[in-house]
Amino acid sequence: MATGFAFASGGVHGAAPHLNGADLSILWAIPFAGILLSIAGFPLVAPRLWHHHFGKVSAFWASLLIIPFLIVEGLSITTYELLHVGLLEYIPFIILLLSLFTISGGVQLTGSLVGKPIVNTGIILLGTVLASWMGTTGAAMLLIRPLIRANKDRKSKVHVIVFFIFLVANIGGSLTPLGDPPLFLGFLKGVDFFWTTSAMFLPMLFMAVSLLTIFFGLDTFLYNREENNPVPETDEKLGIKGSINLLLLVGVIGSVLLSGFWNPHISFSVYHVEVELQNIARDVLLILFTMASWKITSIEIREANEYTWFPIVEVAKLFAGIFITIIPVIAILKAGTSSALSSVITSVSNEAGPINYMYFWATGILSSFLDNAPTYLVFFNTAGGDASVLMGDLSQTLLAISAGAVFMGANTYIGNAPNFMVKSISESSGIEMPSFFGYLFKWSLPILIPLFIVVSILFF
Repeated sequence: MATGFAFASGGVHGAAPHLNGADLSILWAIPFAGILLSIAGFPLVAPRLWHHHFGKVSAFWASLLIIPFLIVEGLSITTYELLHVGLLEYIPFIILLLSLFTISGGVQLTGSLVGKPIVNTGIILLGTVLASWMGTTGAAMLLIRPLIRANKDRKSKVHVIVFFIFLVANIGGSLTPLGDPPLFLGFLKGVDFFWTTSAMFLPMLFMAVSLLTIFFGLDTFLYNREENNPVPETDEKLGIKGSINLLLLVGVIGSVLLSGFWNPHISFSVYHVEVELQNIARDVLLILFTMASWKITSIEIREANEYTWFPIVEVAKLFAGIFITIIPVIAILKAGTSSALSSVITSVSNEAGPINYMYFWATGILSSFLDNAPTYLVFFNTAGGDASVLMGDLSQTLLAISAGAVFMGANTYIGNAPNFMVKSISESSGIEMPSFFGYLFKWSLPILIPLFIVVSILFF
């Protein structure tokens, strides 16, 4: 067997090895469940162990799949599946996150801000708007430290961080594939860039207006109850350092748009995996913009932003394991009602077709406690996995999956990567954030779930 590169125009030569999901046992889903439960549990019960060994945990679960897979399915299918998920999904996914993380980390907001309700609401609103265009991670990392500085003299400030997580780290990323990892995975699967913008606009607007209204009322009440309201220590004007990075962010947006609209019908085949030229061009441009940001941004700006490589390294290692272990799960779901996960298929559909509100809640609940990117992939494939059909006749189904994954990632700290990052930064600044269950029962359940019920009634 020879594995190599072949140039193709318009197609891939030869038949790709075929993995039949109908023949796979539910036991093949154990590594996928294991890595997601590890991500959910280890940071809570053994944070120090997890901090130093999360890469080994990810490698363990990936190996637990690959080794038996080689024995049972053979080298040919295993090689194809690993290359397929790596070249078409994992590598583009990580390159986009790297570019957004690095470039946004080169922008520093300066100036004196006071944590009055109108200021806090304005910062969260700004982050909500920015999140769809620079990513929830980028917007959260850009604004969380200025928000903390503005509220350093406030007695009541936990709620400020919680609503920041709700909106900036999650719901704000609803409108483009740049905003949240699940939507970018959908883009890689063929969902149009601006389909997300038009389809998600009204649900996102409802959630944003509702949450900002609730926040302003709550923050005003708590601010007025405090005896000594904070005053600015300096009159430093607001400003931006590293503004050249904003132009680089425009370049990132343009690169992603390029891959969606430009199709030269040229591809390269790597062991039956077709890698299209426009996607290669996108990823190369994103890497160049990332390198440019690192080169031209002063070290002082990154130090002021407390920039480190750890978050992106953590994401890269963990998602390598996730993307590998999800391979048989997706294959099983694609097999439909004849597969080991037929109960999942039947729970979100009936004889008349998809049950959209069930897609919304099933995707959302799993996104709350696992991770919203792989959860999106699971239900995207459960709904058929054909982007053209999902944007057409099944557009409400795709909307339900997208909204569930993005919105309900806010339900827990582990629903979306920026949630834990914001929590960690806040605690390092002396803010006593609620525990995992404190966040869930005190904040997300009473505030978010009623709004999600309304979303379900209005849109699904």
